Amino acid sequence: MDAIHDVIAAVPRAAQLALAGLGALWVASKALSILQLLLSIFVLSGTDLRKYGGKGTWAVVTGASDGLGKEFATQLAAKGFNLLLVSRTQSKLEAFQAELQAKYPGLQTDILAMDFAAVDNDADYARLAKRVDSLDVGILINNVGQSHSIPVPFTLTDESEMENIININCRGTLKVTRIVAPGMQSRRRGLILTMGSFGGWMPTPLLATYSGSKAFLQFWSTALASELQPDNVDVQLVLSYLVTTAMSKVRRPSLLIPSPKPFVRAALGKVGVGDWQSTASTYTPHWSHAIMAWFIENTIGVGNSIGVGVNRSMHIDIRNRALRKAAREAKKN
Repeated sequence: MDAIHDVIAAVPRAAQLALAGLGALWVASKALSILQLLLSIFVLSGTDLRKYGGKGTWAVVTGASDGLGKEFATQLAAKGFNLLLVSRTQSKLEAFQAELQAKYPGLQTDILAMDFAAVDNDADYARLAKRVDSLDVGILINNVGQSHSIPVPFTLTDESEMENIININCRGTLKVTRIVAPGMQSRRRGLILTMGSFGGWMPTPLLATYSGSKAFLQFWSTALASELQPDNVDVQLVLSYLVTTAMSKVRRPSLLIPSPKPFVRAALGKVGVGDWQSTASTYTPHWSHAIMAWFIENTIGVGNSIGVGVNRSMHIDIRNRALRKAAREAKKN
């Protein structure tokens, strides 16, 4: 201790004060960040969705027939928004449309079946543009997405799976937004929510293509938010850890893995409440995901080799378990 004291004493007084000041600023910044986190989780409400339109306003939801997309559509219908539901399977869309119309009399709905994985589907996008052109669209939910069937090294990734992920997550989202955003600009109101992922926020080995596609959406969404801000169009990326959906393959909700209903309730209720996040125009709506994200940002660091290594080990384990399960099922057959 005496040696440490001597070293400190040898530092000029001005330097000591400067270092103490920097330390105090660092502590204050962390305290402010924690306060912003707690306020965003437990106190603050997000932007009132009525800002984006009243009676007769439409919401476009992609990937609308299952999981989060279906829940987004259901909760938007409950709030009085008419719905254009876009997904791959016509029969699922028709069944969901009938369900919504029975539950919400007077609700206007339209459906469009299109395969976002296809590269030769310009006719589908033309049909979408024609539908959207006649509607007052106030909200776009870019929910459609695909991940890998199981974690896989990039060099072993099936080419069709790789192309599908890129076409659905990136190309599809961009093309739909190109169709919907101009109308929002001309009306000077609108909300574009794009589903992000911890997998794109932190580099994720063995999900490299999916991770890269979601990272692309993160930067694209933040840039787009700045572009459309002068037109009074809000753009937000919804950062999410796992939710109990078919994509995640998690069936039982837990503290860290909510079911779609509470997650979407938070996503629609916390729009724009993400001041503590390191990336602009991004928010983490579910409270447990937000605490996890804050901890990672402020301890391990996003993109740090420690975090990447943990991700790699975790997904190697998931892959090995999936391969063992497939082998057992193959023996049964």
